[in-house]
Amino acid sequence: MSKKLSALLFALMLIVSMGTLYATGQQGEGEAKPIKFGGVWPLGDITGDQAAKAAQLVVDELNANGGLLGRPVELIVIDSELNPEKGAAAIERLATVEKVDFFVGGMSSGVHLGQIPSLKKYKKVTMWTGAASSTAEAAVGEGQDWYFHLHPWDYNQGNSYVEGWDDIAEKYSNISIDRWFLAYEEGPFGSASFAATQTLFADMEIDGEAFQSAAMGGGDYTAVLQRAKDYNPDVFIWAGYGADALPIMEQAKAVNFTPPLFIGAPPGWPSDFGDSSLAENVTLYGMWAPSISKVSAVSKKFQDAYEAKYGETPATYFAPLGYTSIEIIAKAVEQAGSVETEAVIKALKAIQYESPLGETISFSPSNVISNQGFRNQKILQWQNGSQEVIWPFAFATAEPAYPFTR
Repeated sequence: MSKKLSALLFALMLIVSMGTLYATGQQGEGEAKPIKFGGVWPLGDITGDQAAKAAQLVVDELNANGGLLGRPVELIVIDSELNPEKGAAAIERLATVEKVDFFVGGMSSGVHLGQIPSLKKYKKVTMWTGAASSTAEAAVGEGQDWYFHLHPWDYNQGNSYVEGWDDIAEKYSNISIDRWFLAYEEGPFGSASFAATQTLFADMEIDGEAFQSAAMGGGDYTAVLQRAKDYNPDVFIWAGYGADALPIMEQAKAVNFTPPLFIGAPPGWPSDFGDSSLAENVTLYGMWAPSISKVSAVSKKFQDAYEAKYGETPATYFAPLGYTSIEIIAKAVEQAGSVETEAVIKALKAIQYESPLGETISFSPSNVISNQGFRNQKILQWQNGSQEVIWPFAFATAEPAYPFTR
């Protein structure tokens, strides 16, 4: 072999070798590329704070066990600040700058209404934890298979309240529920709650009045509480946010308003609300409470892991919802063997997921969208500083205390 030919062969071998090394490096980088979840929650509110922490808990658990499909998992959370414009900007950033694979998160129907146009533009698999207003469901519209909604819609919640109170009134004959007054925050969440209550409890006497939530710069409930007192209801219920919880109780005490049933319906309660004497025997709606760990092993496993990591109790049902939003997609990705949109959607549509909220859920159509998860709320009551379940009776951890006293 001539020197010239030997040199040519060596050069070709070098080129092939470099090409092989380059290709291997590219593959290695591809395998190490993280699977990204983009979350949007209001981090200044306990619902968003604990949902984001619970979502990170799942990510840490996944990475401790080798990640997803052999790739690390990353969660990027942006604060919506309960502002529709900032919530929409967060979706845009997660899609175009962070280039996430999936959207998770959500609390507040008003914020979600601002985000929906951006979500529909990118059509990534979305697992939404909040937004109860059916106005938001209508804005999502039909045929959006990429959109999965965990939180019950307002009419789902209303149906479960009717079923629950009918069951309670039947079992406990001393409890009267014929005359209702609803104080509601003036945004989409509160207004939709009042409209749904009027429809669902049409065979009962119902009145109501709006207030400006402390979360939106309000916080003076004196006028609406005085009007409710004059109405003398069997059941008083307020629909607002966690920031309203203690002030509305303090102001109710100030005007000496003590209805037989005093119900609060915020998406999340302040973590220290149960420490107040004003909390005793206040009834509430929720999808979960720490007491459910007494009757659900999956719930207990979640609560123990959350408390071990953060040193605090998950006080709002948005914590297990945040956990669910990540874990349910992760299970679908494992089942699909891919992060490709259509494959993950197909896996999610077939999933049976044992949730830390107690129930095993699957997705099916609601009034408008194709993929609705949870459909029921639970009826709870603050007793001795804890949220106890009084309905459904299958999850009950205490008997109802009646009448409300202070």
